[in-house]
Amino acid sequence: MILRHYPVSVAPMMDRTDRHYRYFMRQITRRSLLYTEMVTSAAILHGDRSHLLDFSPIEKPLVLQVGGDQPADLAVCARIAEDWGYDEINLNVGCPSNRVQAGHFGACLMAQPERVADCVAAMRAVTPLPVTVKHRIGIDECDRYEDMAHFVQTVAAAGCQHFTVHARKAWLQGLSPQENRNIPPLRYEEVHRLKREFPQLWIEINGGITRLDQISHQLQAVDGVMIGRAAYDQPYLFAQIDQLFYGEQMPPKPREEVVETMIAYLSKWKAKGLQKPHAITRHMLQLFSGQPGSRAWKRFLTEHACQAEAGPEVITDALREVSYVSATASRSTTSMP
Repeated sequence: MILRHYPVSVAPMMDRTDRHYRYFMRQITRRSLLYTEMVTSAAILHGDRSHLLDFSPIEKPLVLQVGGDQPADLAVCARIAEDWGYDEINLNVGCPSNRVQAGHFGACLMAQPERVADCVAAMRAVTPLPVTVKHRIGIDECDRYEDMAHFVQTVAAAGCQHFTVHARKAWLQGLSPQENRNIPPLRYEEVHRLKREFPQLWIEINGGITRLDQISHQLQAVDGVMIGRAAYDQPYLFAQIDQLFYGEQMPPKPREEVVETMIAYLSKWKAKGLQKPHAITRHMLQLFSGQPGSRAWKRFLTEHACQAEAGPEVITDALREVSYVSATASRSTTSMP
């Protein structure tokens, strides 16, 4: 097992980090680690694997995140992940949704560290891929630092070297998944302490980090930073990641060049029978966030990309809207007395 070091990653997010989003993000950051949406072990074993698991080579390095609690099933999934070409496999021990709890996996597994250890051991026994775990700092009343440390120590004994810690506890009842991402307070210091007490492990922090200076600050205390919603709501934030945290010399693509690449990408998928460009363009709505023309860009794509007859020109026309607004704003500025 070779554990590669990625100081910044994009979190797995349901209904967001599909292959189209990942391709889009790879035009902005070449080096950050990307994750799939969580895919259940049952879906991998019994579902349409091509639909669930296929990706473009440009998306790598790429991690498959799985949800499950049966070691034998997860071992099969690990072999499949290796065969499919993934770089790592990650076990979800952080999702608190009722549907996930009903399947006896996700955050509720924090109460069963030995079970998680068995799952990790089973996966590691069949693949050389790194097997990593994403979890919370705690659940319900089992949220002392000592509880988390015991969980990590138990799972690490099974061979897991990489833990991604969402620095909020999860309430398994009473809060929705969205509320569990906002209401429980962030407890960064406990993740920092975890790194101090387990220096041999790769500890990555997740939760509430939305700015480059926050990433830099966190990397003084932990090994990696995982960005979730900000990576979706402000995707061009990642344009500086490669140079700042990976030592990349090549400058980032301008937004307009990212758009040109996505036009070609949409053309390819339209030729494959993609019914509506919205499947791709929905991930691009925030590309111009904070820039002149952002509202026009989002409005045009939202109104036109859902139409079945729409093609790559919908992105071209949306970019023209941005250019018009930007030019108008520039003329207004230069004409001011």
